[in-house]
Formats: sequence, C-alpha cells, structure tokens
Amino acid sequence: MHYFKKITYKQRIFYALLLLGCALSIFFVHHNEQFYDRPIAEILKVKVTESEPITDMYENEDMLYTQQIKAVLKNGQHKGKTIDLTNDYSSSGAFDQEYNVGNEIFVAIDAHSKQSELTGTILDLKRDQTIMMIAWIFILVLLIIGKRQGLFAIISLVVNACILTLALDLYVKHGSLNLLFISGVCVLLFTVISLLLISGLNTKTYASIISTLLGTMIALIISTAVMWLTGENGLRYEEMQFLTRPYRTVFMAGLFIGSLGAVMDVAITMSSSIFALYEQDSRISLQALKASGQEIGKDIMGTITSILFFAYICGSIPMVILYLKNSSTLGLTLSLNLSLELARALAGGIGVVLTIPISQYTAIFFINRKRVKE
Repeated sequence: MHYFKKITYKQRIFYALLLLGCALSIFFVHHNEQFYDRPIAEILKVKVTESEPITDMYENEDMLYTQQIKAVLKNGQHKGKTIDLTNDYSSSGAFDQEYNVGNEIFVAIDAHSKQSELTGTILDLKRDQTIMMIAWIFILVLLIIGKRQGLFAIISLVVNACILTLALDLYVKHGSLNLLFISGVCVLLFTVISLLLISGLNTKTYASIISTLLGTMIALIISTAVMWLTGENGLRYEEMQFLTRPYRTVFMAGLFIGSLGAVMDVAITMSSSIFALYEQDSRISLQALKASGQEIGKDIMGTITSILFFAYICGSIPMVILYLKNSSTLGLTLSLNLSLELARALAGGIGVVLTIPISQYTAIFFINRKRVKE
C-alpha cells in the first residue's frame, strides 16, 4: 500500500493507458483475420485416423500420425465455411507439428474443391497472439522494475530494431553496398542511441560510448586477423549455403553486430561503477579507482563470457540432437553446427575482455579531466 501512495496522478494515468493498450492489442490480434491476405481457419475438430512406425536409414524408429481436421474459415471470400484438412506429423516433430482444437492456421484452399465441400492444405500456425502476450509481459516487467529507464530501454529497442530492418532492406535492394560498412554504421547508431536514451547526456555516457566502439572495433580487427592467418580452417559455412551474397561478409557482419551487445553491457557497467565510486567520494585516489575497476572487471568477465557462449550455442541444440540421433559422429556434428557459433562467442569474448581495461581507463581519464577543471 505504501508503494501505491507514492504513485503520482500522471503515473496512474500512464499505467491506465498502458493497460488499456495491452487489452486492446491482445483483443486486436485475436480478431485481425481480415487484415491478412492469406486464408486463416480456426480448427473445430481433430481426429487421428492412423498411426504407424517408420524407420530411417539409421534404423531409428519414429511414429507417424495423420490428423483429419475440420476448420472454419475466418476471412476471405469463403469466410464462415468449413474446410477439410489433413496433417501428417511425427512424434519427433522435427519438420512438422501437431495441431489442436482452437488453433488458428494459415491454409491454402484447393482450386478444384467444391464450394460446399472445401478442401486445402495447412501452411503454418498463426502465432501473433502468443507473440503479443509475451511482448506485453516483457514490457510490463521492464516498466515495473526499470520505471523511467525501462521505458527508455523499450524505446531504444524499438528504434534499433527499425534501424536494423531498414539497413538490411537497403542491402537487399542494393547489393552493391558493402555490408560491413552498413553494419559499422548500425553499430555506431545502436551504441549512441541506446546509451544516450538509457544513461542520458553525461560524462559517464560519453565514456561508455567511446569504450563500446573501441572494444567492438578492436575485437573485429583481431577476429579478422586470426581468420586471415588461419585461412578460416575449422569454420563451416554449410548453414549459409543458400545465400546468394558473399557468406564470409555476411558472417563477419553478424559477428560485428553480435559482439556489440556484450561489449556495451561491460562498458556501461564499468563506467557506471567507477563514476559511482567517484560521486560517493570525490577525493578518492586514482589508484583506488583502478583497483576497484579491476575487481569489478574480474567479477563480470566470466559471467558475460558465459552468457555469450550459452546465447550462441542454445540455438544449435535441436540440430545437434537431430544429427546425433541420426548416428552422425560427435566431431562432424559439432563442426557442422557449432563452428560459427563458437567463433561468434570467442569474438564476443575477446571484445568483453578488451573492453574492461578500455572502459576502466576511459572512465578514469574523464574523471581526471573533471578534477582538473574543478
């Protein structure tokens, strides 16, 4: 109760509008079928008509099921009519999935089906309801815990997502542009916008921006030099085989942007900690600041590096399991699925380690300048 008494009238209005927007957006995604060009159907009845075991070339057994589905169309010229669908899925669910009553699905209506007995095929599951609910949970938690900084973090995330989308669209439409140059511009914009919105216009932010850019650039230069010296031995680009653009350039651009997040986190943590120590005691010696910065760096170095490793590796776990289940050797499985992820994690780790002393000495440099002016 004491917390709610501190909430001002403007804050109450803001939270009320936020909850209203949450309710309206969730209601909208549950009734937005008319805004889609593709036919959407809601499943009314599901019946499993048969199941049989199947065996692959490696003698692994899987179960194959067939669903007879009756659904009602929610949009298009056949809105309100029922449609009969068939879905085959396996117990492993590697390339297919099971559908249940109440699911909304994208369908393709057979051109030769009768008007009274429509038939078709299932294209995909409509997932915007789930995505919207997860997005609102993320937003509300961020605002409740972060308050003003949480709001700016959301704004920063939206702005950065728009910048990245525009940059990729520009590269796709104009293939002659250098992707690394576009990525460099994006990194600069991401860093400046994110740190200015979250930390504001102050010396701590300036130190964080400089440290982030230096750490990211040095990590990219070292990674490029190592790849050149080793001839890229051990890197498997099979997952990029369908690209019509230079896959090495695409990989380097992803490595450039991917390492930015961890480097930025380290830079702002180091700068904030050192400036906080200075604000608590403006007479603190430079040696004490250096010692404190080194201790903070040691504490965050291992955790941030581990976070990078887990973040890159977790996306490959399903494919690793699939390869191992089909009797692929461990060495082949890891080299095919984890070589690029490990390279990204190592490049980000290099950036993290280098950013710790860079952030430390950059923050101390700005503090020293501030003392001289005083």
